[in-house]
Amino acid sequence: MANKRTLKRAINGICEDLFIECVAASLYGNEKNKSQDNADSLLCTILKIQKNFISRVSHPEPGLSNKEYFKDLREKFAAQISEVTDMIDNL
Repeated sequence: MANKRTLKRAINGICEDLFIECVAASLYGNEKNKSQDNADSLLCTILKIQKNFISRVSHPEPGLSNKEYFKDLREKFAAQISEVTDMIDNL
């Protein structure tokens, strides 16, 4: 990790791309009503993930070394992003 600013930009970029993909999937999906409800909840989830991880970058937990903390942060972010991409594929 180069610095916190780079990590925040990466998180924002990934969440922005997921948001765009979700909107596109909801607009061009087969079932409009079902897809729209799922897309709305998924968009809220993406925004919550973004807010959560940006705040976690700004305020690391005390007691852990920075290397361990940010490694764990990246792994948890990757896991949640993979869950969201699976949900977008199911729209």
